[in-house]
Amino acid sequence: MTKLPRVTGREVLAALRKAGFTVIRVKGSHHFLQHNDGRYTVVPVHAGETLGPGILNKILHDCDLSRDSFFELL
Repeated sequence: MTKLPRVTGREVLAALRKAGFTVIRVKGSHHFLQHNDGRYTVVPVHAGETLGPGILNKILHDCDLSRDSFFELL
């Protein structure tokens, strides 16, 4: 299993858009994304801050993406 990269919220948004997710709404700094098949997640986008490993794992779990497939999207 590969180690998670240190990425910002904007980088995660870009990767998830490549995977077919669209932003359905924004509330403050939290972007709510949904896929056509019903998968749903929230990505916090704070200026210049990297996401912690726990948040990134939760996002990947919500999106049903493996670490390797996420690396390919970056």
